Amino acid sequence: MAVDKSKRDSIRMSMKGCQENNGFVDNEDIPEQAPDPGSSADNLQHSTTSILASLDFKGVQPYAGMPKEVLFQFSGQARYRVPREILFWLTVVSVLVLIASTIAIIALSPKCLDWWQEGPMYQIYPRSFKDSDKDGNGDLKGIQDKLDYITALNVKTVWITSFYKSSLKDFRYGVEDFREIDPIFGTMNDFENLVAAIHDKGLKLIIDFIPNHTSDKHSWFQLSRTRMGKYSDYYIWHDCTHENGTTIPPNNWLSVYGNSSWHFDEVRNQCYFHQFMKEQPDLNFRNPDVQEEIKEIIRFWLTKGVDGFSFDAVKFLLEAKHLRDEIQVNKTQIPDTVTHYSELYHDFTTTQVGMHDIVRSFRQTMDQFSSEPGRYRFMGTEAYAESIDRTMMFYGMPFIQEADFPFNNYLTMLDTLSGNSVYEVITSWMENMPEGKWPNWMIGGPDSSRLTSRLGNEYVNMMNMLLFTLPGTPITYYGEEIGMGNIVATNLNESYDINTLLSKSPMQWDNSSNAGFSEASHIWIPANSDYHTVNVDVQMTQPRSALKLYQDLSLLHANELLLSRGWFCHLRNDSHYVVYTRELDGIDRIFIIVLNFGESTLLNLQNMISGLPTRVRIRLSTNSTNKDSEVDTTGIFLDKGDGLILEHNMKNLLHHQTAFRDRCFVSNRACYSSVLNILYTSC
Repeated sequence: MAVDKSKRDSIRMSMKGCQENNGFVDNEDIPEQAPDPGSSADNLQHSTTSILASLDFKGVQPYAGMPKEVLFQFSGQARYRVPREILFWLTVVSVLVLIASTIAIIALSPKCLDWWQEGPMYQIYPRSFKDSDKDGNGDLKGIQDKLDYITALNVKTVWITSFYKSSLKDFRYGVEDFREIDPIFGTMNDFENLVAAIHDKGLKLIIDFIPNHTSDKHSWFQLSRTRMGKYSDYYIWHDCTHENGTTIPPNNWLSVYGNSSWHFDEVRNQCYFHQFMKEQPDLNFRNPDVQEEIKEIIRFWLTKGVDGFSFDAVKFLLEAKHLRDEIQVNKTQIPDTVTHYSELYHDFTTTQVGMHDIVRSFRQTMDQFSSEPGRYRFMGTEAYAESIDRTMMFYGMPFIQEADFPFNNYLTMLDTLSGNSVYEVITSWMENMPEGKWPNWMIGGPDSSRLTSRLGNEYVNMMNMLLFTLPGTPITYYGEEIGMGNIVATNLNESYDINTLLSKSPMQWDNSSNAGFSEASHIWIPANSDYHTVNVDVQMTQPRSALKLYQDLSLLHANELLLSRGWFCHLRNDSHYVVYTRELDGIDRIFIIVLNFGESTLLNLQNMISGLPTRVRIRLSTNSTNKDSEVDTTGIFLDKGDGLILEHNMKNLLHHQTAFRDRCFVSNRACYSSVLNILYTSC
């Protein structure tokens, strides 16, 4: 100890000739020497280094405040260098492992569901939803007033049908101005407020868009009929004979509503083409200027904050240039008597070559507004009455995206229900859908009869259960959650197709006057006479109501990966029932869905799934008294319209079993890791 102290004192004494103290404590007994004014900084540094280098540090321990030159003497020793290097390389390896793990998780993770895939869409016919200004017509403010109700349904997307400035023809699909709100529905300021309110609720908004035609009152048509500049060719004009009030059209093409699709215009002295009503002339999409006009309108509404579009009547966008007659279905029928649309094969007026190119150009325009995270713009297409093969073409090609999905209305076309017919609709879509695409399902809409009027009240709960347990996006037409039906035909004083008008009756909110839809003395269309018992207020208080079950189903769909991401496996069907499962790799349980469309039946599930226990839990039932109870799988009794969601623990999932492999479908393959609580794709 004395030797060490002597060495440290020697170091201190040797430093007294230096200008810097370098961390040593001065010895107050020795007066500090003034620095030599003639010496340079280099000489001083050299002197210090030389002194320290000449000292012997052997046996000296590190101490606080040592100068860097002393520190360097110790840092090179193995006992200090080795731990330092170990820590350095451990840090490097940890960072590399973290980076590799992040890359692996990203590479193996399936694509997250987008907002249009996460939950149900709620379709609103705005004139019939809620009247806020007491004029007897529903409006945009009325929709905004009811957003809390829509949110309570666990809906993710609000879909509003046409509200553009238009005449009353064809339910406002004869648009006079694509950039204006019809005064019946409010103002542009009302629309902007509605968009903001929808987004504040965490919802998204899609709207109808009808690119195929305009109203004959549209400024483009008025300019076209006078052959004004570029507008001369905005519509499809052709010479025709018109004598004594009778028109001889260029060919036998028919309007969807019957009779010739050509109408003589006295101003231009030519016939124009219309696929629908004569007040709705078709635009000429072979004109690039028309295509650009439509894209500008798309940009206009996207700039307003719209999250997507439903493009209507897109199969009618192009017609054959040769104008040859279309072939009669019944070739023996006298040509002059062919006046109904169904009496011709429409090979020259629908789904022409180049039509999909136009739809893809709409998609590309929308993609320009989809770059921000969370602001993807949805595109759906209406493909009513198309074959399944033609419908699937709207999904696009493997490397060329078109619609996110064509709307699937095949369930709405069923006039009678059976296990076999429902199974055919489901498998037809799933088997023909391109790999990796997303399905959707709807059971009603503004152009079809309501479910209860078409099929019966007993099917309301079961069809909603079907909607929420199939893979894909469920779409609900307003009022279906409470089981609204068609109104009875009366003198409606409207120039509409009566068959589609009846499903557009006012939303039934409560049992007050006009079903709570409006406080006006007269409303545009009467409410259904059953609104005293079938309404939102009543069903909110009834634990076994259709509305309560709808909310339970939508909540289950939102919270269960089995329903949002899982496999669909068909077990069995006959004229009465359909049985299928939903399952996901990594989750050792399955949902078994049993739906009875026919008469009362007794079902043995153990004959369908090997190893199924005698009793399984009921997760949800169309009969709410059965919820969370158990059922005997050897004999399940089902009344007409009954539906069950059963839950069963099962490790050997059906889609891995050879017997079921051809009967299982999935849109985007994914597996669940309960350890990491993530989804991954390498199953």
